[in-house]
Amino acid sequence: MDVGVIGLGSMGMGAALNLLRHGYAVAGCDIREAARAELTAAGGRAVARAADLPQGLEAVIVFVVNAAQAEAVLFGADGCVARLAPGAVVLCCTTIAPEAARSLSAQLAERELLLLDAPVSGGATAARAGRMTVMASGPEAAFAKVQPVLEAISAKLWRLGDAAGAGSTVKMVNQLLAGVHIAAAAEAMALGIRAGADPQTLFDVITTSAGNSWMFQDRVPHILAGDDTPKSAVNIFVKDLGIVLDQARSLTFPLPLAAAAHQLFLAAAAAGHGASDDAFVIRVYQALSGIALPEAKG
Repeated sequence: MDVGVIGLGSMGMGAALNLLRHGYAVAGCDIREAARAELTAAGGRAVARAADLPQGLEAVIVFVVNAAQAEAVLFGADGCVARLAPGAVVLCCTTIAPEAARSLSAQLAERELLLLDAPVSGGATAARAGRMTVMASGPEAAFAKVQPVLEAISAKLWRLGDAAGAGSTVKMVNQLLAGVHIAAAAEAMALGIRAGADPQTLFDVITTSAGNSWMFQDRVPHILAGDDTPKSAVNIFVKDLGIVLDQARSLTFPLPLAAAAHQLFLAAAAAGHGASDDAFVIRVYQALSGIALPEAKG
């Protein structure tokens, strides 16, 4: 099976490399020359425009930033939909609103193509290891066609129904928790530093105590290393928590914790840190209180 991967960021590159390891012919698409070079060096083919992907692809995995980009790389002037084989499957792994997933599914169905609404979780490390969690919904025919592809890139596949939107709904709930947990981790570390606790010791204690979380354990080491290179950027949670809050408004459902976390990420972005690693939402507290954060070593 020939597979395209659009968006060779931390998650998309991991998926592409694992597909190559499993013997797939992989064509990747990314505007960044460095990303294209990495995939080419690993044995894949790489292009800068989705419209330049090879003809006859049987599956395309989309790892772009938002729904507008997903729409563009599929149906826009430089989109790839005309390059797909009849009955091909698009796996939309981008975090988007449920209604956006349903819209993509309907547009693809008009062209006799299939969609799996298939957002992912696990971070860059899991993506590189082929151990992402996939939260997918869509028709049985789509699952059957790309089951080996899903097995190559993930350790856990959740099949959440036969219609687009269910996968994105579950991912939305995941992102609510992830965003709140990162914001809480930053707030907790900032408070501890302001009160005089040693940051490394504080991390060591919390990660063996009841207050620990997956996000605390995963993200705080970035702060301790003074490394704001984005594994996942502040701007991602500005977008994802925005989706969560928009959906809640449509359901007349209050989300005070998610709203507070969203404001913290917005504050970090407004202060110029939108492209930094999401753990560095802690810089909002640094600006407010003057705390000294750990600096990069060497």
